[in-house]
Amino acid sequence: MLGTALNYFLLQSLFSSQAFARPVAPIANHWAKQLSEICNDLKLEKISPVLWQSQVEKLFNHIPLDEMLKFIDFETLTRNFEYPDLGVNTKMIMFPKLDGLPEKTVFIKKIFGMKKDRAIIPHGHSNMSSAHLVLKGEFALKHYDKVHEDDKNLFIKPTIEKTAKVGSSSSISDEKNNIHWFIANTETAFTFDVIMLDLGGKEYDIHNIDIKAGEKTGNGLIRAPKMDVQTALKKYGKQHH
Repeated sequence: MLGTALNYFLLQSLFSSQAFARPVAPIANHWAKQLSEICNDLKLEKISPVLWQSQVEKLFNHIPLDEMLKFIDFETLTRNFEYPDLGVNTKMIMFPKLDGLPEKTVFIKKIFGMKKDRAIIPHGHSNMSSAHLVLKGEFALKHYDKVHEDDKNLFIKPTIEKTAKVGSSSSISDEKNNIHWFIANTETAFTFDVIMLDLGGKEYDIHNIDIKAGEKTGNGLIRAPKMDVQTALKKYGKQHH
């Protein structure tokens, strides 16, 4: 953990001093390795999910976006991209082979893409963490904390409501901002996602929720019913004005 923290702050100081000039490949390479270290630390429970969220978002905010797009080959990934009428489509990402970066990482790497008014439907998570960087377009983004749950409901509290523009990031964990809901404001919109599953040795789960049918229960809490994915997509996958 100490080594990861030292490496992270070294990377931060290098970016701050603009010590990296063209060519920029070493920036992306170091960033990918650092991301792998941070994710390994979370998987091994050396750092908390909240610290993981903070560190990954700081990395997202330091790497130049154009170099990120080149590094993941965004142009190829989005060529002939199929946009669904409801919700979102995804594509897996393969990082280039780098010394010190395992071929199979502990984290999943994807892009999420959608058309205007389509959504990553509102949902909560269990035994997961994920971080999201806007690569293209703009989103209306809402986050909620998951305070507790029962068999039929999540009890949630609003935490974030903002416009997420290119270069902005967000993240979720069991401990902070667990529920999220993205709606594309632009003709197309994409995020780069880093996803950690089965944390704490427990199987992950996703809970789609009906926020519009939620009931206020006091102390800022909302009781939001759980929904199956098809019902949730029909209600939230496409916004009707």
